[in-house]
Amino acid sequence: MKTPILSPSLLSADFSNLGSEIKKIENNCGQMVHIDVMDGSFVPQITYGEPVIKSIRKLTKLPFDVHLMIEKPELHIDSFAEAGADMITFHYEASAHAHRIIQMIHERGLKAGVALCPATPVSALSELLGCADIILVMTVNPGWGGQKIIPSCVDKVALLKKLREENGYNYLISVDGGVNNDTLKSVLDAGTDIVVSGSSFFNGSLKWSC
Repeated sequence: MKTPILSPSLLSADFSNLGSEIKKIENNCGQMVHIDVMDGSFVPQITYGEPVIKSIRKLTKLPFDVHLMIEKPELHIDSFAEAGADMITFHYEASAHAHRIIQMIHERGLKAGVALCPATPVSALSELLGCADIILVMTVNPGWGGQKIIPSCVDKVALLKKLREENGYNYLISVDGGVNNDTLKSVLDAGTDIVVSGSSFFNGSLKWSC
């Protein structure tokens, strides 16, 4: 899978026709599908869970990056793995057991991602950077689509790239939130490997070259 990777977020898709929306991802340069799971506790909204993921798994061979915006993600790793996740990304802020969660995900043969809310510094991940496969930088506050990017969060991408180079780490850097034609260049220039795009992708305004 070549980088940068476009990973459209189903949060901005038409939920009444997910099959067609997944085809849109396949036909417009998408290399992954970003699936936001929200519990109404860690973030205010509630989206979808394992049954929906299981039902759409048969519609595409694209990898599913399941982004758990939920409390106590460690209780749900098995069920999301069984539903068809290829990667599971959880929030550092949602559990005191981040290292163990990464181990749990790896034990199931999946890639493990750790997400950071805008207020959380990269330094919080100092003990995890060597074992995570993806670091997801939230460039908006999680929970809603269509927000404007927080420019200072892009600096985290550059720092993560620097730390990766200095220490020989292997994680990919993902950015989620507010990516559109005006902000795409800045996140790519900072070193982003995976671009998560919701509103701009599904309304057709994002210009991406395959």
